[in-house]
Amino acid sequence: MVSAELALTIPSILLVLAICLTALSLGVDQVRCEDAARVAARAASRGEQPGTVQQAALQRAPGGSTVEVVEDAVGVRVIVEARPRSRLLPGLPGATASAHAVWEPGVLP
Repeated sequence: MVSAELALTIPSILLVLAICLTALSLGVDQVRCEDAARVAARAASRGEQPGTVQQAALQRAPGGSTVEVVEDAVGVRVIVEARPRSRLLPGLPGATASAHAVWEPGVLP
């Protein structure tokens, strides 16, 4: 009697644990993408070189992320996309964040 209940309980606990761990890793990736986009947008708005902006974003973003820098007349937008890291529950999207900063005085696009 107890072994049948235990046989049903353990897989359920493991499934809930997998969902919780996946949600936690997605949340951490989202925060890291937002931080990377913010730092890179500020650096770009100060007139830093494109390689420096990319490097600043990639240092803070999750591994395997892509960074896109879009400049216009008003400011700069940085978009950071992380690849999905959901080994426990495949099919979930990766984290994405963007940040916009206006040009600093004296910096021309």
